[in-house]
Amino acid sequence: MNRENLFFLKFIGGLLLMGASLFIGLRFGAAETSLNDIWMALSGSGKSDTATMLREIRFPREVAAVFVGGALAVAGAIMQGLTRNPLADPGLLGLTAGANTALALTIGLIPSIGYFGITIACFIGAAVGVLLVLGIGTAKRGGFSHLRIVLAGAAVSAFLYGVADGIGLYFKISKDVSLWTSGGLMGTSWSQLKVIVPFILIGLVIALFLSKQLTILSLSEEVAVGLGQKTQQIKILLVVAIVLLAGASVALVGNMAFIGLMIPHIVRIIVGTDYRYIIPMSGVVGAAFMVLADTIARTVNAPYETPVFAIVSMLGLPFFLFIIHKGGKLSL
Repeated sequence: MNRENLFFLKFIGGLLLMGASLFIGLRFGAAETSLNDIWMALSGSGKSDTATMLREIRFPREVAAVFVGGALAVAGAIMQGLTRNPLADPGLLGLTAGANTALALTIGLIPSIGYFGITIACFIGAAVGVLLVLGIGTAKRGGFSHLRIVLAGAAVSAFLYGVADGIGLYFKISKDVSLWTSGGLMGTSWSQLKVIVPFILIGLVIALFLSKQLTILSLSEEVAVGLGQKTQQIKILLVVAIVLLAGASVALVGNMAFIGLMIPHIVRIIVGTDYRYIIPMSGVVGAAFMVLADTIARTVNAPYETPVFAIVSMLGLPFFLFIIHKGGKLSL
């Protein structure tokens, strides 16, 4: 069996995993639902309170989990390949902190702004955050350094989070900002998804289109130049994809670190180091992971809700420390 066929089978397995996680997410929660309830809600024939709850609350929430999980996982994979840094993650390298700061500033200065405006602000903030980290991390001679980039990310993130908190206190909007940045999918609506999903889809298309070039860049920039690649244009487009994916995710769920770190490492064990396979598989596995994390958050202390960020961090922090211990490499 050739490599493409083997990947196809693995990808089908990933889709089945995502489908199973969606079924679990729809089936379980503070309000128990039956298979008949789910079918009635999907078909649109159900008029009961349970069917309405599924259509208007649980369905958009699960769809959001799919897109956010996939977006953050793909953004992390791109960042790791682009910087050749195994510790890269949108939540660790300033993107989410920048988006949160821009969100707080926008709410403070333009309180009547709509959801689309907040989303654009998150994109701008994410771009500023990653540019600050990459600029500081590469300011010294020698280019990218794994440790320098991580330290720059920690410093910039701490600074931007402090700025966001200061803005919240100054404009007396701390509660409003915390609702956005708490890292959860509660209250996700179809109207929000109509704004967010197109941006995520554009980012995913760019990532898939440039996955072959990213594979070469992840090995050596000199080789990429030797093969005739326009590395600067490719890097700019990949950064645009990262900003779209991470910015849209933050606009929808707030803080969400470690997904972009964990999932690409796990996927490399399954499909290898070719980003033509890593990108789509990261999207599917990231989506499944996010749906399951959200389901745990809804059920572990029902009817109260545990922040999804807490569930993800409980898994992500030990994984982060393990990757550091392994020298940036995860192997069987």
